[in-house]
Amino acid sequence: MIKFGETVEGYNIPVLNEREIRASAGILFLATFISLMFILFKENFVPIKYVITFFLADFLIRVFISPKFSPTLILARLIVRNQTPEYVGAPPKKFAWIIGVVLSATMFFFFIIENAYSPITGIICLICLVFLFFESAFGICLGCLFYPLFFKNKTLYCPGDVCEVKKKQDIQKTSIGQILILLAFIAFIILTAYFMNDSFSEKPYDLFKN
Repeated sequence: MIKFGETVEGYNIPVLNEREIRASAGILFLATFISLMFILFKENFVPIKYVITFFLADFLIRVFISPKFSPTLILARLIVRNQTPEYVGAPPKKFAWIIGVVLSATMFFFFIIENAYSPITGIICLICLVFLFFESAFGICLGCLFYPLFFKNKTLYCPGDVCEVKKKQDIQKTSIGQILILLAFIAFIILTAYFMNDSFSEKPYDLFKN
């Protein structure tokens, strides 16, 4: 009942379903982002306090009991239940989630116990958002990148097989033309912001109002 990861035939270490993890990260990212919007636009800190409390409780369950009892992972499993599982090694995920416990516990101390905010809480919130966004949007576990620095054993079953040295397929390669298009688009965004800012700043009028 209490173990980290699932035993799946064909894998010699406990594994987790990356699709569930990404869905769960998306749920947490959305909740955290919305709560920060309440702070920025309403100066309302109540939502972030709830999110931090649930965030910490969820990660404590993942790390110290079992990921299969994590509420957000259960919800994520229901959401992606029709998708083929993508198995990844459990140990790096545990290490990444321990980082999550440390960050959320720090936020809990400042926001809930001390009832105070500072640049420290702002930086931690930003770090959490970046970690969650990279996990949910790109399938990149930033916390897992630090795992080899502390554990010398070979990392197995990384998301997208990034641990394995392999030759890129043609569809994965980026040409010079594509890079130039990307740079041109970035320049387009900068120029648009520079020349159109005054126009874009005008408040729209109600089309159907007399």
